Amino acid sequence: MRTEGLQQPRDVSDTTLTRELSFEEIQELPPDGGYGWVCVACCFTINAFTWGVLSSYGVYLAYYLQNNIFPDGTSFDFALIGGLNFSMAMIVSPLATALTRRYGVYLPMALGILCQTSGFISASFARLIWQLYLSQGVLVGFGIGLTWIPSIAVLPQWFQKRRSMANGICSAGSGIGGLMFSFAVRAILSNASLAWALRICGLVSAFMNILATCAIRSRNHIVQPRLHPFDVRLFQRYEVLLALAWGFVSMFGYVILLFSLSDFARSIGLGSGQAAAITALLNLGTAIGRPVVGVMSDKFGRIETAGSVTFLCFVSVFAIWVPATSYGATICFAIINGGILGVFWMTIAPVSAEVVGLKELPSMLSLAWMMVVLPCTFSEVIALKLRRVNASREFLYAQIFCGLAYLVASFFAFELWRVHRKKTHARLLDRRGD
Repeated sequence: MRTEGLQQPRDVSDTTLTRELSFEEIQELPPDGGYGWVCVACCFTINAFTWGVLSSYGVYLAYYLQNNIFPDGTSFDFALIGGLNFSMAMIVSPLATALTRRYGVYLPMALGILCQTSGFISASFARLIWQLYLSQGVLVGFGIGLTWIPSIAVLPQWFQKRRSMANGICSAGSGIGGLMFSFAVRAILSNASLAWALRICGLVSAFMNILATCAIRSRNHIVQPRLHPFDVRLFQRYEVLLALAWGFVSMFGYVILLFSLSDFARSIGLGSGQAAAITALLNLGTAIGRPVVGVMSDKFGRIETAGSVTFLCFVSVFAIWVPATSYGATICFAIINGGILGVFWMTIAPVSAEVVGLKELPSMLSLAWMMVVLPCTFSEVIALKLRRVNASREFLYAQIFCGLAYLVASFFAFELWRVHRKKTHARLLDRRGD
């Protein structure tokens, strides 16, 4: 039944066809503000104290490689532990989605905070490499996934026209968190100990994540999304396959850049303090650049921006990082690339909403998290295997691999844009024909 005061067509989104709206559809429309801005602050905080904390692993990695803390550990082990942080966060997504479907967002987020805090604190008592695997690797990864995954689907429920901007702002939290923790971890390692660095990370992140979890609100009771932990029917859509392929391939470049830059700085003769500063400036670039990318995404299109920024990552790797041999050039690359290297994380939710809609968004995101498990786990391992220890340009092969990953990923994103635009245009012609 249509209502009488709603005869004028209304633009629902840039890619949604203009049509008359029922009361039920109006209720489901995101309010584009209101309490949504509180949710933006909550998601910003969660990003800062989950992925932001994780971004400082580059400092831990350089410390592990330079000091014989775990005699039974190798560079392969330490690289894999960093990869497990990402992959375990992604592999737990079906569980997080199932728990959200049954109990809402609060229970899985509370379990995540417990796991993340326990992981850091237990890692501070680790003496053998397998203990570090289970604590700083698996347990912290599970905690990040259970805390962050329920929150990522909340923002699209609150915003429509400003969806990408809101997502960019909250994604910038990982940059702010990484900036803070990169300097803090380095200072604690120098002035106290590894154990206290891990404990402080765990306790501070627990406190802030608890505050954010208490304040966040979802609109699941209104939108009523299809919370299927692993909806294989989505694989039948060509657009879904392209979006997943884009995320899968781009993640190789992202993880290599995030974890290798600190060790790359050491390989060109920079000191440990300079290496930590480069990691921090990479996160500063993330904090500045992600909201900008979000605004661009809302203005020029979500899928178009994702493809363009991914291609820009490829250009920056070969134009700046590969030739870099000085502190200044590396700083320049860190700041510029910091704002764009995590294009997957800042655009996957808006892009997925464009491809499958709000109702199937949680299921689509669950598939996306599962698809990036392998590259998250093994990207840094591949980078270390490609590293030539005694060569003049130790990271050259890893840099080339990183850049090519972004190039291939951009092809998938541009093909997704072409298909989605063609499909949207066809729907518009059908509506006009009716």
